[in-house]
Amino acid sequence: MPSDIRIGLDTGGTYTDAVALNPQGRVVASAKSLTTHWDLSIGLGNAIRAVLADLPEGAGRGDISLVSVSTTLATNAVVENRFSPICTLLLGFDDNMVERSGLKNMEGCAVVRLGGGHDATGEELEPIDEAALDAAVAELGPTVEAFAVAGLFSVRNPAHERRVRDRIRSRSTRPVTCSHDLSSKLDAPQRALTAALNARLTPHIRHLIEALGRVLAGESIAAPLMIVKGDGTLMRAEVALEYPVETVLSGPAASIVGAGFLSGREDFAVSDMGGTTTDVAVVVEGRPIVSDEGAVVGGWRTMVEAVDVHTCGLGGDSEVYFDREQRLVVGPRKATPLSLLATQFPQVIVELRKLAETERPIPFSPQFAHRNPGRDPGAQLDRIEQRVWEELAEHPRPVGEVARTGPGVDALRRLVGRGLATIAAFTPSDAMHVLGKQNSWNVEAARLGALILTTEERNATARKDRDTPENLCERTYQHVVRAAARVILETALATDPGVEPKNGRWGPLSTLVDSVVEGRRFSRLVDARVNLGTSLIAIGAPVGAYYPEVARRLGAELIVPEHAAVCNAVGAVAGVVSETSVVLVNQTTYNVFRVHDPNGSRDYSDATQAIDEATRISRGLAIAAAQRSGAKDPNVKTIVLQRRAQAGTDAEYLAEAAVRSTATGRPATGTR
Repeated sequence: MPSDIRIGLDTGGTYTDAVALNPQGRVVASAKSLTTHWDLSIGLGNAIRAVLADLPEGAGRGDISLVSVSTTLATNAVVENRFSPICTLLLGFDDNMVERSGLKNMEGCAVVRLGGGHDATGEELEPIDEAALDAAVAELGPTVEAFAVAGLFSVRNPAHERRVRDRIRSRSTRPVTCSHDLSSKLDAPQRALTAALNARLTPHIRHLIEALGRVLAGESIAAPLMIVKGDGTLMRAEVALEYPVETVLSGPAASIVGAGFLSGREDFAVSDMGGTTTDVAVVVEGRPIVSDEGAVVGGWRTMVEAVDVHTCGLGGDSEVYFDREQRLVVGPRKATPLSLLATQFPQVIVELRKLAETERPIPFSPQFAHRNPGRDPGAQLDRIEQRVWEELAEHPRPVGEVARTGPGVDALRRLVGRGLATIAAFTPSDAMHVLGKQNSWNVEAARLGALILTTEERNATARKDRDTPENLCERTYQHVVRAAARVILETALATDPGVEPKNGRWGPLSTLVDSVVEGRRFSRLVDARVNLGTSLIAIGAPVGAYYPEVARRLGAELIVPEHAAVCNAVGAVAGVVSETSVVLVNQTTYNVFRVHDPNGSRDYSDATQAIDEATRISRGLAIAAAQRSGAKDPNVKTIVLQRRAQAGTDAEYLAEAAVRSTATGRPATGTR
C-alpha cells in the first residue's frame, strides 16, 4: 500500500502546479490549475484536489508526509514595488552609511537612527538610546506592518540588535527582523537594506502560508509545510515567516532542482519558460551557480544567497504587439491569451469576429479587460483609475472601450498590477494554436486575434495587402526562438570567467551570437558558429513548441524530461534542507584571539584553541538552524578560511579566520 507521498506545489504567474512523488522519487500524479492572484487559496486548492484525485489506488490523504511550495510571490512583490510600510532602526550609523544603504529611497520606509552599535572587535561604541527607541515604537508602531533593526558590526556582536528586538516586542505585536540573522557579512548598510526588505515581505509570505494552510486543513492534510529558498534548499513555513527575503527567486531555484532531479544530469544549462518569464541558469557538478553578491531583484541587492539566474520577460503569455516603428514585439508585459479567454468567456468570440470584420479596428485591439472577482479597490484610486474601474465588468470588454486613451490604458495596467483586473491580448500561446503546435484552448479566438493584428499593421504602414494570420504567427514563433536562444548564450558567456562583457556586449562575439540566434550564416565565405558547450534542459509548459529549434541553433543536446511542464513543483519537493553558520575569529591585540560567538564573545591566547572553539560553535549553530528549518539528522561540513599577515621578514600571524559550517539533511516528514 502506498505511503510517504510528498506533494510539491509551485505558484507561477499563470499556473499553479502540483505533483505527488512516491517514496522512490517517481511522479505518480500531477495537475495544473490557473493561478488566482486575488485569492491564492482557490488556485492552490484546485491543484491539490486534482492531484489527490489522481493518486495511485490505495493512497490517500493519510499517506501524505510532506508538502512543499515554491513561489514567485516575494520576487514579484519586490519587482512590482508592492510593499508594506515599515520602520527601520539603525544603531550607530552615520549620515554616509544611511545614504549608502538606499533606505531613504525606499517608499514607505521610516528610518530612525539611534545611538548604539559596536566596533570591529565587538566592543560597544555607545549605549542604546532606549528613550528614543521607545518614542519611535510608540509613534510608528500603529502605522507600520513590521520593524527592521540593523546595528554597526552586529555580526561581530549582535547584543544591541537583540536588545532592541526584545524591547520592540515588549511594546508592539509587529514582527521584527534583525540584520545579523540574515547575513554574516560586514557591510552594515547592505545588511540594513536586506533586513528592511525582509520586514516588508513578511505580510506577503504570511498571505501565502495562511492561504495554503486553509487549503490543507480543508483537505485534512496534516503534513509539515516547507517553502523553497532562493538557493534551492527548503525551510519550514514557520521559519519562512521570519525570513521571507530568503524566498526571493524561490521559483527559479525550484526549477533548477527539478531539472537535475528529473534528468539525472549534474552538468547542464536549464531554461525555464513559463507564462511570464524565461529563467536561465547553469549547473556544474550538481550545484547551481550561486551569486556571490546576493540576489538582485527589482533594482535592490540583497545579502541573501540565491541562484544566479538570468531572466527575460519572455513567456507563453507575453503580450504580442507592434511598437511605434511597427516592429513586432513580444513581452515583457503579461496577458491572458485570447484562446484561453474565449474558453473561459465564450461570448468573446462574437466580439472578436466583429473586430476582425472591420477595416479600422478600435484602438488597443485585440485586447480585453475584466474585473477580478471579489476585489474591491476601496477609496485608493485616482480620477482616471476610478473612471476605468467603473467601465470594467466581471465579463471581458474591449480595452479600447474601457480605457479609451493612453492614460486610461496606463491606469488600467495599474489596476492589473494591484490584482484588481486582468488584461487579455494576443500572445505566443495564441500563435502556437494557429500554427497547430498547441491545442489546449480556442483556436478560432487565436486566429481572429492574429487577423486583427495584421489589419492594424497594414493600416499603420499603408500597405496594400495585409499579412496572413499564419505568417504573423510564424514571425511570433521566430521572435521567441531568437530571444530564448540569446538569453541562453548570454547566460553561458556571463558564467564563463574568461569572457567579460563591455556595456552588455561581447565585442566581435556579439556579431557571431546574433547570427546564431537569427539562424543565419556568420559570413558568406567563412562558416563560424557558437555552440552551447553543455546539455540544455528545457522545462515549462511551452518548451515543446520552441526548444527543438532553439537547441538546433545552439548546437546543443536538448533534454525535455518527462513531467517538464510541472518541473518547478517537482523541484519544490525534491530539495534538501541546508543551513550555514559562520563564526569569526580575529586577533584584537597581540596574542589575543577573539571568537565572535553570537551568545557572547570570548578571548583565547592560542589561535588553534580559538579556531577549535569557533568550529564547535559553528557546527552546533548550523545543526540547530537546519533542525529548526525542518532537517532530519543533518550532516555537517566545515571549512576554515584563514587570513594571515606578515609580522616580519619570515614570521606570519593569524589576522582573522572564518569558520563556515553547513548542515544538510532531508526534510523531516510526518504530521504537524
